[in-house]
Amino acid sequence: MKLQLTYKPIVLFCICLLMIGRLVAQPVTLNADGPGNTYELINSVLAPGYNVVENPECVHPAFGRHIAEVFDATLNTNVFEFYSHVAEDNDRCIAFDRQRIEIKTYDQSPANLIGTLGEIITYKWRFRLAAGFQPSSSFTHIHQIKPVNGDDANPIFTLTARKSTPNKLELIHDNTTKVAIVDLSLFAGIWVEATEVLKVGANGTYSMIIKRVSDNATILNYSNSNIMTIRPDNDFIRPKWGIYRSLNNPADLRDESIRFNAFSIEEGTVVLPVKLLSFKAVLNNNVVKIKWITSSETNSKSFTVERSTDGTNYTAITTIDAAGNSSTNKNYEVADAKPAAGKNFYRLKQTDIDGRFTLSDIEYIFFKQIKNDQLFIYPNPVKDHLQINIPDAQNNYAAVITNSIGQHVFRGTGTVIKINDDIDKSISQIKPGIYFINLVNNDANYRGKFLKN
Repeated sequence: MKLQLTYKPIVLFCICLLMIGRLVAQPVTLNADGPGNTYELINSVLAPGYNVVENPECVHPAFGRHIAEVFDATLNTNVFEFYSHVAEDNDRCIAFDRQRIEIKTYDQSPANLIGTLGEIITYKWRFRLAAGFQPSSSFTHIHQIKPVNGDDANPIFTLTARKSTPNKLELIHDNTTKVAIVDLSLFAGIWVEATEVLKVGANGTYSMIIKRVSDNATILNYSNSNIMTIRPDNDFIRPKWGIYRSLNNPADLRDESIRFNAFSIEEGTVVLPVKLLSFKAVLNNNVVKIKWITSSETNSKSFTVERSTDGTNYTAITTIDAAGNSSTNKNYEVADAKPAAGKNFYRLKQTDIDGRFTLSDIEYIFFKQIKNDQLFIYPNPVKDHLQINIPDAQNNYAAVITNSIGQHVFRGTGTVIKINDDIDKSISQIKPGIYFINLVNNDANYRGKFLKN
């Protein structure tokens, strides 16, 4: 049994006063060191002299300890294995509709292992779900960020497996909002590494990245630069890891195990390789202009503008060189000439010369796709009758016809059938000349012109 301290800086996601930062601190780590005295090892790291293991041994002592240290051939090292049994286990003889085998930090832990207001914390760990892992349809939590005191009944963040079609792994905020969902089969029988970074506050920051250990491929990626990470009356937050599952449908479950290792908790201060004064996206003439200003840069290599249509999955649209090292304001601007129809989320990825990166706040643009070539007007020129047609004619639109100096000569709303009927009743009263017609709703903008004889 030993307390293992390493000294390795780690990249974080943090936006604070519109500045990009990186965490520098000394992490406390917990690794398996071989069979025997497992609870003592865990306690010696997470709360020396106290007990941080929540187990079902009050009702199931015959099995022995529900966490063991076993040799893992894939990692070629000893790891922790957590066990949960359908028929025998419950939640510490306190709750009988669920089962719990978890480790945690709590109020008896050292101050650098619990999160208080304003702190920036990185949690990192590895885990492996057994092949064929069977989660509950209610909940099977494998990680939680729990608040303490005040309004502390529900976790702030939960990583939970859920029975579905197919089964899912969900990242849940405030016990209600599923901020990221991925297929559980991506985790079956393989080791992954999770990195979770948060700033503690009512308007905190949060990110979770899970990667395969074998090839470093990203399986889950979520970040938010303005999110509640502690409730107003909580004293602090703390992490939990293990198996905490519902027994509402025990037929769905089996005796289960999860392997964990390389737990790391790190608190620190913010060093600023890049100070970002502003980051904005503005729609101008169907082009999104993305602009940002830095007040200083240190060893900065590049900036990548990334775009998403769902706020979760981002792709790079352009990368430009950074100043490298600068102590004066630098202005940057790029253009997205082909924004997606509808929602567009933009963020800035700043990469250092050593390959480390940070992510900015998110800018949102809604783009109404202009479809000039899909509005059909006939006859054209027109005399007494005019009809229009568009591909999605069943939707409702607002229609406006203007003359060459911008005056409105017709307004109408409804489906294309209704608008056509209204236009046909009015067209004979319009004077000869060139006219412009515009149909618009929340999703599209159709434009065209015609000649009135």
